[in-house]
Amino acid sequence: MTRKIFRSILLVAGVVLAAGMVIMTGCLYSYFGGVQEQQLQDELSLAVSGVENGGTAYLERLPAERFRLTWIASDGRVLYDTQVTDVASMENHAGRQEVQEALENGSGESSRYSDTLLQQTLYVARRLTDGTVLRISVSRATAGMLALGMIQPMLVVLVAALIFAGLMAGRLSRRIVDPLNRLDLEHPLENDAYEELAPLLSRINYQHKEIDAQLRTLRQKTDEFTQITGSMQEGLVLLDEKGTVLSINHAACRLFQADEGCVGRDFLTVDRSHELCLAMETAREKGHSQLRCQRNGREYQLDMSRIQSGGETVGTVLLAFDVTEQEYAERNRREFTANVSHELKTPLQGIVGSAELIQSGMVKPEDMPRFVGHIHDEASRMVTLVEDIIRLSQLDEGDAMPTETVDLLALSQEAVANLQDAAAKRRVSLSVDGDHAPVTGVRRLLYEVIFNLCDNAIKYNVPDGTVKVQVSSENGISSVTVSDTGIGIAPEHQSRVFERFYRVDKSHSKASGGTGLGLSIVKHAVQYHHGDIRLTSKPGEGTVIRITFPAAAR
Repeated sequence: MTRKIFRSILLVAGVVLAAGMVIMTGCLYSYFGGVQEQQLQDELSLAVSGVENGGTAYLERLPAERFRLTWIASDGRVLYDTQVTDVASMENHAGRQEVQEALENGSGESSRYSDTLLQQTLYVARRLTDGTVLRISVSRATAGMLALGMIQPMLVVLVAALIFAGLMAGRLSRRIVDPLNRLDLEHPLENDAYEELAPLLSRINYQHKEIDAQLRTLRQKTDEFTQITGSMQEGLVLLDEKGTVLSINHAACRLFQADEGCVGRDFLTVDRSHELCLAMETAREKGHSQLRCQRNGREYQLDMSRIQSGGETVGTVLLAFDVTEQEYAERNRREFTANVSHELKTPLQGIVGSAELIQSGMVKPEDMPRFVGHIHDEASRMVTLVEDIIRLSQLDEGDAMPTETVDLLALSQEAVANLQDAAAKRRVSLSVDGDHAPVTGVRRLLYEVIFNLCDNAIKYNVPDGTVKVQVSSENGISSVTVSDTGIGIAPEHQSRVFERFYRVDKSHSKASGGTGLGLSIVKHAVQYHHGDIRLTSKPGEGTVIRITFPAAAR
């Protein structure tokens, strides 16, 4: 700004000075030109009087240093010229403007320039009493010639004036700009500056207040957005139109194993997955895309949507949902449906096969009881399976059931008594020991828990093996521990034995009977009573399952 002021002042000074010199020169030239013309008229009047009285003799005696006198006849011939001796050789002057005007009007004037326009000649003529014309002329420099003659002193004056103007312009521009440079725009109203700046400073102060209010609002919105996105379980990533990360929450950082330092960088530096890049490109082109992928042992669904404003794409939003549980539930549903279909189909095929043989008369009378017994066993197996499925459905729905105070020791003794015959057939010793352990719950479900645990311990035991049931109650916790000396469970199967229809050894399980839902019922029944179940097993050494419940209030 200082330079602009300096240049402006210097330019104005130069223009004013040059214009002043031109105007002054023009005025002086006009003034002295008028004076010279008046002098020429006076000289001509004197010469006219002299010629009329003395004729040629007067002209010969007259010095011709400054002026030139020419005596012209009425027909234009030159009678005498103070600067030319041989007047006969001079051209006729009848066609000259000043001569014509003098012959017609008594006097005439004209001016003519030289070929270079550097000199001007003034002519004044007057008619004498005898009809002749006396003309006087003088040469003077033109304005251009005068300017050329004065150019050197004018340049000296102009340079000196410009130097002085430059010094003054620099000083003045600094004095003008210094108060502006010292302005404190953070506190506009506290400045002692030009009065003309007061409206501007007031406006700046008002805008400061507006900007501060907008910043506070924006900061509040940003904090709210950060808190909301930070507490989200879903991953959220905001990208601009070039794929640069604008925002990423904690869940997305964990998913992509990144940190908040990736904000401002290209998303490719966060994740270089080819499938994800293609999905992002599809979202930018079509508006939306989805992708399923596995990260950190979990299943995620990535939803990408294009963000538009004013008809133009301004960015992309990526939402990552953890669908591991949904995927697990969907897989279990498919497996459960397939297993139920298989488990129901097998006994039905046996029933239908036996019934067709009986209907066709291919069964001998003595074999009829065996076929009828087979039909009865398969039907009973189907009924048991359906009852187990209904029971699991009730547990899944969480339907309210009548509760009462149940003694786990008495319940265990009842279950063990009912399983003694099955244990004897497999040469397994079955016993129960412990203290009274009252709990509040559904008696039927608690009985099935203990019965199924003991039944499994018998089925998967070894000949001459043992099954021990230990009941205890201490520190407000009632527990039942079922331990056996059976075949045990390999570590890779221990986390899945409570799944529906899951069998460690399918061939042995078929031989042992059962629906494959016993341990699943145990798990859900324990959860229904807000209990806990823990399994410890080693292949070839046996299995220990301990269930705990909150003790009933005394």
